[in-house]
Amino acid sequence: MRIVLASGNAGKVVELEQLLEGSGVQLVAQTSLGVSDAEETGLTFVENALIKARHAARATGMPALADDSGICVDALDGAPGLYAARYAGTHGDTAANNARLLRELDGVPAGRRTAYFIAVLVLLRHADDPAPLIAEGRWHGRILDAPRGAGGFGYDPLFLPDGFDVSAAELDFALKNRLSHRGQALDLLKARLAGFA
Repeated sequence: MRIVLASGNAGKVVELEQLLEGSGVQLVAQTSLGVSDAEETGLTFVENALIKARHAARATGMPALADDSGICVDALDGAPGLYAARYAGTHGDTAANNARLLRELDGVPAGRRTAYFIAVLVLLRHADDPAPLIAEGRWHGRILDAPRGAGGFGYDPLFLPDGFDVSAAELDFALKNRLSHRGQALDLLKARLAGFA
């Protein structure tokens, strides 16, 4: 089954392709079909994922998979949350986003730096699908004082998953994919794919 992935984020594309390996689903990045990013005007991860999936499905006529994800820090009342990719102002400036997060948490003790990654996946059969498949995953941990590791993308170098002494960016890629918020959401989605057509 060919599905358009409503994302231009290269890291997400690679991660989702690996997580879907062997499922019979072939992802086609929307950018390879000339589809631009949708304007994310929702107030929740679910709303934004639906907006992105509908945009990609409408533009291509294909089933669409969209992900909206972020990191929520308890000491910051859930920030950066929906605005994780543009936390420092410019969309996708990972270094600036990480630097701002560290500044915001300056002086906050380790015990109060709890956070979680969240991913919401939406799969639509067509742009006007009234019953999309929706799955959510959360990956709990805390924010480190400084980045560690060169793997992953986004906030991975700052995130210490619960039960680990290495950052998400230091984890083996396959292990990270299995544990991650996106991996959890995709497992739920794959379990429901049997009836999707």
